[in-house]
Amino acid sequence: MTIHIQRIYDKEQKDCVRILVDRVWPRGVSKEDANLDYWLKELAPTSELRKWFDHDPKLYAAFKEKYEKELRENDNQQEAFNELKEIKSNTKKDIILLFAAKDEEHNQAVVLQDLLK
Repeated sequence: MTIHIQRIYDKEQKDCVRILVDRVWPRGVSKEDANLDYWLKELAPTSELRKWFDHDPKLYAAFKEKYEKELRENDNQQEAFNELKEIKSNTKKDIILLFAAKDEEHNQAVVLQDLLK
């Protein structure tokens, strides 16, 4: 089983567990078209952190550090991360962590993928 990351706007892969890890629903995507298995919005960075980061690659290292700290210290995020780990341990299918950001290298899905390895 492999954990992939993918923009929600990209072509859907079949036979995978699809998990949206954004706090805000992605624009222009219907719930039907998203074809999600889970939406773990509490797993996403807080609105404050997300707005501070603003997908600036120069801030990514600091964002990653702050986000990992949130995942450890924020009860709601910690609970959602535990749910993600449980999903991972209870499936034999590949998992796709979905996100809406245009930057495919500097976002919360990348951080989560690293933490799950």
